[in-house]
Amino acid sequence: MSRTLQLAEQLISRPSITPEDAGCLELLSQQLSTLGFVCERIDSGPDSFRVHNLWAKRSSGKPYAKTLIFAGHTDVVPTGPVEQWSSPPFTPTYQGGKLFGRGASDMKTSIAAFVVAVEEFLAEHAHNTPLDIAFLLTSDEEGPGHDGTKIVVQALQARAERMDWCIVGEPTAVHKTGDMIKNGRRGSLSGRLTVEGIQGHIAYPQLARNPIHQAVPALTELASIEWDKGNQFFPPTSWQISNMHGGTGASNVIPGEVVIDFNFRYSSENTAESLKQRVKSILDRHVLEYDLTWSLSGEPFLTTPGDLVEAAQQAIRAETGLDTELSTSGGTSDGRFIAKACPQVIELGPPNATIHKIDEHIVVADVEPLKNIYRRMLENLHARLQPAAIEQGAAA
Repeated sequence: MSRTLQLAEQLISRPSITPEDAGCLELLSQQLSTLGFVCERIDSGPDSFRVHNLWAKRSSGKPYAKTLIFAGHTDVVPTGPVEQWSSPPFTPTYQGGKLFGRGASDMKTSIAAFVVAVEEFLAEHAHNTPLDIAFLLTSDEEGPGHDGTKIVVQALQARAERMDWCIVGEPTAVHKTGDMIKNGRRGSLSGRLTVEGIQGHIAYPQLARNPIHQAVPALTELASIEWDKGNQFFPPTSWQISNMHGGTGASNVIPGEVVIDFNFRYSSENTAESLKQRVKSILDRHVLEYDLTWSLSGEPFLTTPGDLVEAAQQAIRAETGLDTELSTSGGTSDGRFIAKACPQVIELGPPNATIHKIDEHIVVADVEPLKNIYRRMLENLHARLQPAAIEQGAAA
């Protein structure tokens, strides 16, 4: 069995449902410490929801070094009905060339591949690489995310920690490892709109004011707007209603209010503030009596082709023969926090077809190529820094 699979098994066997870490970070700290990493815990949150965070860094000691971060999460979503699983969700099990277990795809195998790729790279380059390598791991990516990666990034920014490149191990592939990477993500902005009316008997509408009737024309307009056309990297901004609640449950009562939950998944052609202003102007024009609260989950981020994207493309092509697709589709990730401090962030991991599902699994044949892609990326970035190393040596 490969070293990557062995470590993946050890991680999967730990029931680390958010915000629990179940000893994953301690295991990884022990592994990384033997490779020369200085491991620092930056835990956060109340005792009732304590989040476990690890920042581990190995410095090359070279003044021209750049830092590559491997980022991910040890927490997993709940298993759902255990009796519906083909095998116990926290017992790594092999069937039909697949490794089953909660976290197999999202994203404990990626973390194992990170560590083994770094082990192999340092076995050859421990004393001559100009790469500083770091790990940023949290137990709160699947949950609220308030005390996880966000807190660690803020702490690193406060002490001016250098961050140049970051690989997030989210499962990004569609069919085969390497066929898609995320070089950005859309922003996510949610709103709760409460439209006030006057409750009354349905037989006497002149004595009431139906907020649903009043809200519908404004909602229809909001649903029909082309917010933007997107761009080369992002699809057009989307506005969707997720929930709508109004009425007392009785068939003869005009409701006194209606509550609408909605969400924008927005491109870099818009900002959260511009979207808020446009929504407000429409609601005001329809002369509604309303209250509106907002929640910004994440702003859009984008890494255009450059050192990191090219290193990934070259590594994937060399390992798999695939020309990877760049995409910004899907939901949010912790990349949104890291991108505030790190100029180049991509997400690259295994196929995502079974994430969060009963019988989550990863095809065993996808595992070693994933580790090799990470190792090749280390080699590629190491090579890109060699001109600086030569220049520095000449100057000395």
